[in-house]
Amino acid sequence: MPPAYVKPFVKRGKTDAADAEAISEAVTRKTMRFVPIKTAEQQAAAMVLKTRALLVRQRTQAVNALRAHLAELGIIATAGLGRLRRWSQSYGMKQMLACPQQRASR
Repeated sequence: MPPAYVKPFVKRGKTDAADAEAISEAVTRKTMRFVPIKTAEQQAAAMVLKTRALLVRQRTQAVNALRAHLAELGIIATAGLGRLRRWSQSYGMKQMLACPQQRASR
């Protein structure tokens, strides 16, 4: 049962006893709608989607961190994973591997 359906039945503060009383009151109502139980396949699909979203966020964080570190060394890389990938394949790796002191002396 969604918490939003139980909230109108809470009479006093947020305690376990008050929540339990509100749940038991809500369950006795004939008009109460219940959330269907998810199958194992539905739960697995939701886990895959959430895991993928987490990995995409972490990849974006890593790319942005790399761009920030490069910017501190004076190397400007445009935003976007594809652009950074093309930049590193074309000439970026040579610049990244060069020592900052060697670049400063040029």
